[in-house]
Amino acid sequence: MDDGPRKLARALFEAGVAAADPQVAVVRSLHERPLRSCPGRVFCIALGKAAPAMAEVVISRLRPERTLVVTTAGSAGAGPLPGAELFVAGHPFPDEAGLEAAREVRALARSAGAGDHLVVLVSGGGSALLPAPAEGLSLDDKIRVSRLLLGAGLDITRMNLVRQNLSFLKGGRLALEAAPAMVTALILSDVPGDDLRVVASGPTLPPIGTRVQARACLQAAGIWDEMPEPVRRLLSAPEEEALRARISRLPVENRLIGSNRQSLEAMAAEAPGALVSRRPLVGDVAEAAQEVISVRGRGIRLFGGETTVRLRGRGLGGRNQELALRVALLAEQEGWDAGWVFLSGGTDGRDGPTDAAGAVVDSGSLARMRAAGVDPLAALAENDSYHALRASGDLMLTGPTGTNVADLQVLIRP
Repeated sequence: MDDGPRKLARALFEAGVAAADPQVAVVRSLHERPLRSCPGRVFCIALGKAAPAMAEVVISRLRPERTLVVTTAGSAGAGPLPGAELFVAGHPFPDEAGLEAAREVRALARSAGAGDHLVVLVSGGGSALLPAPAEGLSLDDKIRVSRLLLGAGLDITRMNLVRQNLSFLKGGRLALEAAPAMVTALILSDVPGDDLRVVASGPTLPPIGTRVQARACLQAAGIWDEMPEPVRRLLSAPEEEALRARISRLPVENRLIGSNRQSLEAMAAEAPGALVSRRPLVGDVAEAAQEVISVRGRGIRLFGGETTVRLRGRGLGGRNQELALRVALLAEQEGWDAGWVFLSGGTDGRDGPTDAAGAVVDSGSLARMRAAGVDPLAALAENDSYHALRASGDLMLTGPTGTNVADLQVLIRP
């Protein structure tokens, strides 16, 4: 195994992660555009995998009267965050801790009044971390919905369209709870294309779509009949016609402070001559793998985005691991020369329900896998990319990074 290209791929990935440093992004935003002056109090709510790091900057610079931080166990660090109330909630499936956090977030927003300023720090993962079941729904309903959405291969926009319509905080409802206070949201985007309504299900922006659209999405995915009865009842109820207009009129400023595209630009700066894919690598993981393989010519190609996986087996893995395994199989079929390397990793350091960020495969990966007694095609059929890649020594373990701007990929063909 030639470690040179593998080390280069890993270094480029790390450059992309570093470019999404949440503290640097918050400092830069507050320096370039100081918050609008308000005569009253300042409050802060931080949601997502980068919440602790983002909140630390706001606490030190703005001294909020009260700060709530809702994040994952891996992002919470070694201990409490001074000046903040910390909630460590479940991800990718919601839990009781997240439900408690949602109640506290709602109460804090409602406590803000005219003349006050609510700073909302948003990063990826906030949708699962802050379950806020709409009236008539339970936490168990939300957990069931999450499992069905994740298993159906829906992209993040369609998943969060559904989530927004089942929540009392998502789709701009958090900002509505804080009215008439001024709201400023600093958003670290993990969504390809940076539709801010989608990041963490858009707690401070108008919703992505209607109940009718959410219902149609579930029906198209073939999971409508599996939805809990209270969910089907709610999505069949009359629309909240005035909601979007009310949210659009609120005194809210939404700022994009970091994104997948910015990380790709930082990676390209570290590799002169590298070509950056013009469009995000999204959609079904099998189609994404084919897109990677279809790249012609030698050199370095950089991709970013977020693929989806349709779960059919009972194995362990994540979208980045499955993408890497599929690329390795297609490269073998195409007869690629030795020396190629492909990396796919989640910038948050976690790919699916595993301890790996993704994987780095090369021209020898399948041979190492088979020598270890693993059939890569059988593993793929079971969605068991994790154990296959562990057998070949190709898992990429980074630990939690404290940020999240979706996934990054590096293809090297000398």
